[in-house]
Parts: sequence; C-alpha cells; structure tokens
Amino acid sequence: MIEQLTQEAIELLKQLIETPSFSSEEDGTAYHIENWFTDHKIPFNRTDHNVWAINKYFDASKPTLLLNSHHDTVKPNNGYTKDPFKALVEDGKLFGLGSNDAGGCLVSLIATFTYFYEKRDLAYNLVIVASAEEESSGDKGLNSMLPIIPKIDVAIVGEPTLMNLAVAEKGLVVFDAVVKGTPSHAAHPNDDNAIYKTIKVLEWFRDFKFEKVSETLGEVKLTVSQIHGGKQHNAIPANVDLVIDCRVNDQYSNQEVGDILMKKAPVDSLIPRSLRLNSSSIPVSHPLVQAGIEMGRTTYGSPTLSDQAVLSCPSLKLGPGDSTRSHSADEFIHLEEIEEGIKIYIELLEKVF
Repeated sequence: MIEQLTQEAIELLKQLIETPSFSSEEDGTAYHIENWFTDHKIPFNRTDHNVWAINKYFDASKPTLLLNSHHDTVKPNNGYTKDPFKALVEDGKLFGLGSNDAGGCLVSLIATFTYFYEKRDLAYNLVIVASAEEESSGDKGLNSMLPIIPKIDVAIVGEPTLMNLAVAEKGLVVFDAVVKGTPSHAAHPNDDNAIYKTIKVLEWFRDFKFEKVSETLGEVKLTVSQIHGGKQHNAIPANVDLVIDCRVNDQYSNQEVGDILMKKAPVDSLIPRSLRLNSSSIPVSHPLVQAGIEMGRTTYGSPTLSDQAVLSCPSLKLGPGDSTRSHSADEFIHLEEIEEGIKIYIELLEKVF
C-alpha cells in the first residue's frame, strides 16, 4: 500500500507543478487535491482554497494531530532555465516550481493521512489541511482555518527539512522606520541631513544585540533590508525610510521585541507591520520528537518562517526536500526524498499511535 500511495503522490505532485498556484490563486491545485480525496473515497471540505479532511474514526475525546502543508508558490525567478510549470524528471530529480517548497511535503502528508484514514483505535485524531496563502502570510490561509477545523493539540507542518526535526522556528516582525532631517537645497550647508543621519542608524541596527539567546534558535536577528530617500539630485529629503526584517527567537514574543526596539532604536518612527507571526516550538520531550530521535533523525532550530507561526499549539516542522532549494531557479526534489518522506512520516506516527 505504501508503494502505491508513493507513486500516486508523485503523480499528484506532477499535476500540482503543472498548475500555477501563486498565493491567493490556488483554485486549480485545490481541485487536484480534491480529486485525490474523491478517488480515495475520503470525505473532505473546502474553505476558500484550503482543502481539509478528518480521519474516519474521529473521536472528540482524543487529542488531535494536524498534518499541514501548503499548495501555493512564489512566482518563478528570472534564473529558470527549465519551464517552471513543466514536471520534468531527470536523473531521479523532479523539477518544477513548488516541487521542493512545499509540494513534496504536501503530497507526502496527504499519502500519510490516506494510509491512516481508515485505521481504528488511533491515539490521536488526524486532521489534514492543504493550505493556501502560506507564501504571502495571507488572511485566507491556515490561520483562517483554525476556527473551522477541530481544536488542534499538536501539529506536523510539512516544509523541507531533509526529514530532520525542526523543533523550533523563528518568528518574524517587519518594521517600517523613518529617519527625519531638514529638507534643503543640496548646494547649501545642512547639518541635519537625513541621509547622513541614517549612517549611524544603520550602524546601530547592525550592532544591536538582544540579551536572550535561544539554545535552539540562537540570537534574534535584525537586518535592514530596504532603504529609500530622496527623489532628485539637488534636494536633500525630509526623511529616509527603512525596512527592518527581524527574526525572533523563542525567548521573546514579537510584542516584546517590538517594545524593546521602539524604546531603544535611534529613529523618529518605528512601526511593526504585524506582530502575529511569532516563533514556535515543541518540547524535545514530546512523544513525536522522541519518536523521531529514536529513528535517528536530528533536531535543530529553523531560521525560516512557515505556517507554524499561526499555531498556538506545539508544532514540529518536518518534511522531504532541502530548504536551500526553496525559491531557487530550477527548483527540484529527489523522487527518493518523497519515498523516504512518506515512510518516515508513517513510521513516526505509528510510534505514537
């Protein structure tokens, strides 16, 4: 059964690759996922472009385990030499946009859910959500599903981790900052030039350190990622606008990081765009993690953001593929990674079921 599910999962992934599914435009891929559940006689629900289902013998008295990954993609970059919407297999690699991030994870989790769907007496209920709008952190993604699906006690979020156990994930806050100065003609002296004042501000963000360091996620990381000031060569602007990307470890909430920076940063204005994408983690003592360790999987902290950020329960990031391939040109996943992923998912769940 596992071999058959694996081959069917690979065929589903090929269909997903060949169906454009940019964030908020996932109708076509949702249709293919619906067809999987129909073909396997599994009742399902669809909310916007999110497709979800529960196991056959769902028991409200038991805790519930969420299996989640997303079927939206970013847009292909200009570095592609292959057709990003053509599922091409070469030397055991399946090429195509979304193959690695996170199509391989999604189809592996769908196959795993299907394997367990009709099994009785599981220790956990199973809910699977093939979610939309992950890449854009949109309003109609997994966060919109949490009031609709059964209450979740723990989650496995499928993202490429080489099937190692990401037991923690950094949160994200994006800040818009303003450095103000005195506008003037460039030909005249100006001791309050906003562009020159920005030099010390950039140095401050480069050098500032948060006190608390995480054992799994390391330091909070601040990066000035955008800067804009001035519109013409002979006019000193009134202000310079900065964008700061802040990756938050599990020692701080996003609100705490925002409060610290708004108090200390040497800027005239600092406004967070959103504080809802917090860090996430699962105790190493959790049965899911212990089962993975027993299977020889390593644990680590992930610097990248996923749908874990919208979950309030313990969550484990785990999936086939390699995060370094995500959003790259000529994206691919090894077929054997999908085969391994499904086997490991099933073995892991069997240990806790």
